[in-house]
Amino acid sequence: MRELSTIAPEDLIQIKSIFGIDTFFATETASYQGGIIVKGNLRGEPQEAYAKLSAKLKSLCNDKYNLFLVESTEDKPVVIVLPSDSNPPTTNLSQKNLALVLLVATIFTSLEASSALLGFDFFKQTNRLAESLPLSLALLAILGVHEIAHQIMAKRYAVKLSIPFFLPTWQIGSFGAINRFESLVPNRQALFDIALAGPVVGGIVSLIILLFGLFFSNAASILQVPSAIFHSSLLVSILAHFTLGNALSEPMIYISPLVPLGWLGLTINALNLLPAGQLDGGRIALAVYGRKIARLITLATIVILGLVILGNPENSLALYWEMVILFLQRELEKPSLNEITELDGTRDLLGLLALFVSLIILVPVTPWLSGRFGL
Repeated sequence: MRELSTIAPEDLIQIKSIFGIDTFFATETASYQGGIIVKGNLRGEPQEAYAKLSAKLKSLCNDKYNLFLVESTEDKPVVIVLPSDSNPPTTNLSQKNLALVLLVATIFTSLEASSALLGFDFFKQTNRLAESLPLSLALLAILGVHEIAHQIMAKRYAVKLSIPFFLPTWQIGSFGAINRFESLVPNRQALFDIALAGPVVGGIVSLIILLFGLFFSNAASILQVPSAIFHSSLLVSILAHFTLGNALSEPMIYISPLVPLGWLGLTINALNLLPAGQLDGGRIALAVYGRKIARLITLATIVILGLVILGNPENSLALYWEMVILFLQRELEKPSLNEITELDGTRDLLGLLALFVSLIILVPVTPWLSGRFGL
């Protein structure tokens, strides 16, 4: 066996002693990123084996090392033991300052987006702040509940998340936020639940706002828009046909400001559900399908977004989001402590449902869909 590790020799002897025929039968040991990687044969259920191995390691070495059960490049289970000082770093002061700057910028872009919904430019008519402020606060609240849901679910699994780094944009106010794991994720279930919590809560709040806006839209509403605008989203178009009915046959229609506000919220949450890299959708794909397939899904998502941009060069939203993914979020999340144990069937279905909902929010109504669904 190769023993080229930075782990102290006495600790290495202790670590090797945790392996056995009832958990993981070690056949080869090698140095790996300041720790060791152990190849061999996994015995029994991965979750049970991992629990026994990590308990033995803790009893012998306290919290000096972390044990990972992951798949190798040959798709075989391996154990990696790393010093605990290799844990994810916490947010430093300069990063916190950056997060504050991005939050302030997001407040201004949300004001601009809200003003655009009301038909004026906030930066040219700052005296109309009182008009755009309620919508801006509501949009910020949608972003806030999304991030709070992530934090609550992370706390449930004793996982630490960084503060959110909001992504301001003129088109829709914000793309949402980026957050990092500042502690290790125990397993794929935790990764899935933490990733899904934000879009679910943020999406439900947005949907409620949208439905209220549709139900209370009438001739006295302050916004007048082309009825064809509802063809920009399959889901919104379906909901509009159920609530607005014959009014959509008119070229122009009056709607409540809550309609575009809820729509923006749904769009932001749907974009974050795209299965790419470290987006919420990318984390969900990693939890459901594993690292190899998630990497292919990320590549497919980037290619499809590129085709959307080529097919509709005027769609600046798709272009900017493609840039965000490529430069900030394209890499998959770091491995969970136990990345072998798969999700249950319910979570697999929820992952597919989340992707489906995001698609019907983002996909426009094509002539074929219009004829198929009578939209």
